[in-house]
Amino acid sequence: MKISDKAEEILETLWIRTFEENDVFTGLDFLKATKEDAQIEELLKLGFITLSNNQVKLTETGKKEAENVLRRHRLAERLLVDVLDVKGKLIHDAACKFEHLLHRGIDENICILLGHPKFCPHGNPIPPGKCCLDDKESAIKVVSPLSDLNPGQRGKIAYIHTRDDKKLQKLMALGVLPGMSISLIQRFPSYVFQIGQTQIAVDKEIADDIHVLLTR
Repeated sequence: MKISDKAEEILETLWIRTFEENDVFTGLDFLKATKEDAQIEELLKLGFITLSNNQVKLTETGKKEAENVLRRHRLAERLLVDVLDVKGKLIHDAACKFEHLLHRGIDENICILLGHPKFCPHGNPIPPGKCCLDDKESAIKVVSPLSDLNPGQRGKIAYIHTRDDKKLQKLMALGVLPGMSISLIQRFPSYVFQIGQTQIAVDKEIADDIHVLLTR
């Protein structure tokens, strides 16, 4: 079912406020924040939200729809940054426009192409889709963890995702930075890759954290 772009943005806002910021919109605050009476009426008619006791809440159907909208937005951000090299303030604005074009099916293909990313460029979680659970490989990945590469494959580091600050600092000190050219030399007994004239050996856990935009 197709809903308006503005209504999708309202759903996205509600999801973030409800599940990531643990906040609750009162009806009055919500109306002031959105200023989109027609879209609120649209969401009410579709059964995606309820407005009672001065509180706006997502219904179960609305939660799923809002999760899908948020997923498309953050996948769009990942695509814009990792593949199209969009930077700075343009990321969010471009993603807001692009997310509405990622209809069901297209978003799964992009997710597969990007190697099923778990986080957006800002570090926020990307809700998993059916393709992530099925681990479908029907499309060729353009961004893959270093651990998925075969010896001889090369590309540029798209991003590094790790919650371990010490590990991140160690990699950065070794010159493992987004945008750097990288090629995998071997997979066993450790992952050995080359950046510039330097060869570096890491274990699988670290190789999982380095995501590469493939060029060959």
